[in-house]
Amino acid sequence: MKFSERILRVQPSQTLVITAKAAELRRKGIDVIGFGAGEPDFDTPDFVKEAAIKALKEGKTKYTPAAGIPELREGIAKRLKEKNNIDYSPSEVVVTPGAKMALYEVFAILLNPGDEVIVPAPYWVSYTEQIKLCDGKPVIVEMSEENGFVLTADLVKEAITEKTKALVLNTPSNPTGAVIPKSELEKIAEVCLENNVMIISDECYEEFCYDEEHVSIASLSKEVRDITFTVNAFSKAYSMTGWRIGWVAAPEEYIKKINIIQSQTISNPTSFAQYGALAALEDKGKFPAMMKEEFRKRRDYIVDEFRSIEGITVPTPKGAFYVFPNISAYIKGDIKNDIDFTTYLLEEAKVAVVPGSAFGKEGYIRLSYATSMENIKEGMRRIKEALKKLQ
Repeated sequence: MKFSERILRVQPSQTLVITAKAAELRRKGIDVIGFGAGEPDFDTPDFVKEAAIKALKEGKTKYTPAAGIPELREGIAKRLKEKNNIDYSPSEVVVTPGAKMALYEVFAILLNPGDEVIVPAPYWVSYTEQIKLCDGKPVIVEMSEENGFVLTADLVKEAITEKTKALVLNTPSNPTGAVIPKSELEKIAEVCLENNVMIISDECYEEFCYDEEHVSIASLSKEVRDITFTVNAFSKAYSMTGWRIGWVAAPEEYIKKINIIQSQTISNPTSFAQYGALAALEDKGKFPAMMKEEFRKRRDYIVDEFRSIEGITVPTPKGAFYVFPNISAYIKGDIKNDIDFTTYLLEEAKVAVVPGSAFGKEGYIRLSYATSMENIKEGMRRIKEALKKLQ
């Protein structure tokens, strides 16, 4: 059987692989604590569920416009104005089946074979693979732990070539929790404007900023807005990961092309899920604010626990709900890389984490603290015991 070249150059998502392994062990009756999936442990709020149920009962189960129901596009545009200080009209918004689909569609309408996209590392696992699926070339820019994994304009400038089409911006970051300050965003925007580089701004974790204000790069000026795709979703903020409702906002000429892709692929986002998302907008951020305060406590605890382990360093995440410890001191003997390290934790401690190499950074691991404090405490106890054996 012959496959396309594009599928042969793409790897499966390591976060989903680890989550599946942990789930399989649980099915066998083994007590595994999972830090793999980036999924809040809070349930979707009842008012969102009730809105979707109401839509179902009212028969709102048919096709919708490919770009989403008008009310939701209007609501997202209003939210972007009020919360992010960006002027978008509803015609400049497309509702998508999650932010992941939004990102893929952006790459699909922008990239020709050989076009380069700058991807700061550590990066979310799907950026590079989606770029490859769209025949583009990911250009990896290494960020440093010493700088808290914050992207700088100088790094972007050094990576630009005549083939550069776009920059992927992710703040707050998955997997590091880094937040790019406004002063640096301004410099990055200037570099992109000077070099005719589009900006793809993934802002899915904007509700979870602990020590640094979130700034949407498209809010800096109309000129920056006109080269930016602002991508977001309800998945993290409203614990709606399985609902698959996200969005992308951009100048209308780009949105029209994205709408063509949706009309020829998915037809439309799920009808009744869109009405649940509409109810989430009416909450105006109260639910994610509640989650953020709980995540802050968990962040502080897990960072302190890792810093108490000899040989491990970890920057304090300023946003999102991930911690990214440096475990390179434990890569020795039979443990030859971070994949071996995560395998050891799964087998010895029954704790599932994701290797840093999946995010383009060898020698690290990613843990999601979007799980209960009880799980975090027990998981850290197990990790410490397992690492004592290695010492």
